[in-house]
Amino acid sequence: MKRFLRVALLIALLAAALFALYLDWRVTDEFTGRRWALPARVYARPLELFPGAALTPPQLVQELELLGYKRGIEGMEPGRFEPRAGGVDLVTRPFAFWDGAQPALALRLEFRDDRLDALWDQGNYTELKLARLDPLPIGGIYPAHNEDRVLVKLDEAPRELVSALLAMEDRQFYSHIGVDPRGVARAALSTLTGRGVQGGSTLTQQLVKNYFLTPERTLRRKATEMLMALLLELHYAKDEILEAYLNEIYLGQDRNRAIHGFGLAAHYYFDKPLNRLTLADSALLVGMVKGPALYDPHRHPQRALERRNLVLSEMRGLGYITPEQALRAKAEPLGVVAKPGIGTSPHPAFLELVRRQLRQDYDEDDLRSEGLKIFTTLDPHAQRAAERALTNRLAILDRARKDGQPPLEGAAVVTSTATGEVQALVGGRDVRYQGFNRALDAQRPVGSLLKPAVYLAALSRPQQYTLVTPLSDERFVWKSRGAPDWEPQNYDRKYHGRVPLRTALAESYNVATARLGTELGIPKVLETMHRLGIEHELPPYAATLLGAVDLTPFEVTQMYQTLASGGFRTPLRAIREVLTADGQPLKRYGLSVEQVVEPAPVYLVTAAMQDVVREGTARGLTAFLSPTLNIAGKTGTTDELRDSWFAGFTGDYLAVAWVGYDDNRPSRLTGASGAMTVWGELMAPIAREPLVPPLPENVEQVTIDPRSGLRAGFGCDGAVELPFLAGTAPVAVSDCAAPPPPAPEKKEKPPAKSWWQRLFE
Repeated sequence: MKRFLRVALLIALLAAALFALYLDWRVTDEFTGRRWALPARVYARPLELFPGAALTPPQLVQELELLGYKRGIEGMEPGRFEPRAGGVDLVTRPFAFWDGAQPALALRLEFRDDRLDALWDQGNYTELKLARLDPLPIGGIYPAHNEDRVLVKLDEAPRELVSALLAMEDRQFYSHIGVDPRGVARAALSTLTGRGVQGGSTLTQQLVKNYFLTPERTLRRKATEMLMALLLELHYAKDEILEAYLNEIYLGQDRNRAIHGFGLAAHYYFDKPLNRLTLADSALLVGMVKGPALYDPHRHPQRALERRNLVLSEMRGLGYITPEQALRAKAEPLGVVAKPGIGTSPHPAFLELVRRQLRQDYDEDDLRSEGLKIFTTLDPHAQRAAERALTNRLAILDRARKDGQPPLEGAAVVTSTATGEVQALVGGRDVRYQGFNRALDAQRPVGSLLKPAVYLAALSRPQQYTLVTPLSDERFVWKSRGAPDWEPQNYDRKYHGRVPLRTALAESYNVATARLGTELGIPKVLETMHRLGIEHELPPYAATLLGAVDLTPFEVTQMYQTLASGGFRTPLRAIREVLTADGQPLKRYGLSVEQVVEPAPVYLVTAAMQDVVREGTARGLTAFLSPTLNIAGKTGTTDELRDSWFAGFTGDYLAVAWVGYDDNRPSRLTGASGAMTVWGELMAPIAREPLVPPLPENVEQVTIDPRSGLRAGFGCDGAVELPFLAGTAPVAVSDCAAPPPPAPEKKEKPPAKSWWQRLFE
């Protein structure tokens, strides 16, 4: 029996030793370097400041307020600004960009005629060519359990924060070996007397519990925790353990994002870096360690205030601060920022596009753990304008409906006409919703939005078609073997006879467009659509000419981007740069440009799309935007008024808007009455540059009499200047200025003859 006991004891000791060795290996393997899974940080585009930039003082102030800059210059404190007559003074925050770090700069900006006129560095009184504001954080791609943290060094933590932490959580931290015997005795007594497994944990034990173990409260887990704490203290210095604790401790919840570490907590609760926390700030955060939900200053401000003051009293009692310091700190308000939590991103639809484009180059695990810095193309002003326009206009459209229908849905995409960068993207009327993204995934019939491709295919044959070529808008029946006859109808259910090509597009005549497309050849038109950027498979049917194909708003935007850039296809992109956690560049997402259509026919079809806005189906845009912007656009309405679309561009922005229902029920809106109003309200605050495409070398401007389609003679009323490829403009001159021909002479009727005269005749 004794031998059996000795063997059993030996086996137990061996098992314990092996378990200890396993724990020792785990501690050293996982803790060395303290490699946390850091989320990828996603930023909007940084606002670039340079002389000549299209920027006004109110726009700059709005950007600064979005970034959390405070009014009132106080020395060289970063993150402050002050408007003044004709300009703005500000002190930028330091930030590490992809091309190098920019220190805090004291800037003076002077404006003239809605542009930045001069940029001065007030530190050394020199004029600058370029400066950047730190970019707005717009979200992250988080590791498992959505943990988020900002890593900090121990020497970045205020002395008061460390003192408060030791006072409240572990006064013997620098003298014990990882386990406090008195705390162990209290915990053991509590367990033996049936009151459950209690605390007594040192900072080292708390770190072990958070870093290595599950939150279960059992005696076995407690024993494991104590053993690992001893091993951790055996291998690592106290300051290393304390630094790890500062970065690991859980300090709150921002919707589905877990706030870990004092570095992130300082930003989340106070909008400050850790090294700028006051004594009162530090005491509040340390007080929350015991229960982040219980002492949440947003939800329980009075409870949080009492807990903070308790921490200050403990610090005073231990001599860490003077009574006067404690009194002053207790008199301060909580000071937490009043902004609501944003969860993973305030712009989830745009962030989803970023993630999809990142997955082409990076593994999901790398995005969730390597702490990448991702600089995107999002323009906060354009994004805010898109969100407001969509939600506001949908609400107005809903109020105008008296048929008991559910709320309408919508989507919008905004890009830069010059670069193809996605400036804004909204996936639905609930702009914070992280579910179905209509901008990227809602495949809807596009209706007349495809018509510019039909007319582009025609204008690519300049010897056959010009903007004034007459087209037939009479009854048309398309017969195809193995398919029923197809007879398109115009929206007004009328035929309009012979109409100029540009009028057929401006008024969106279905019959004239169908005739034109079938004359060109359906495969030829579909090829043009693909060249413009539609990768979606297009049905080889005549109905496709009138938009009987399902595309997403993002796919439509790609097509119109090629038109807006003069025939150069630029893949839409949402990412500019990707850096490692330590600032090393990984990949630069530069421009990729391919000429897919000759500039001349694109110039002609753009002129026709400007007629859509000037005198066609989109003439109602004048209620939102000045005609001087020379907007080119196209309305889109699908069968039974199910979908409402509008796509258009100015000199600086392209936008596509969709309005309808997810379940495909009729919206009872045309492109002009629905999506165009979203587009107009969206573009009104951001569009600044009129659309003036460069005139191709082989295109000439000719004045035309719109009634005859001939060159306008002297004195032609209503004459318009239209572009033509060289040698294709009409030669004959309209005689609209000639005097009208004389009216034919009236011949008098002979007197009526009597019956006697008629008898002898």
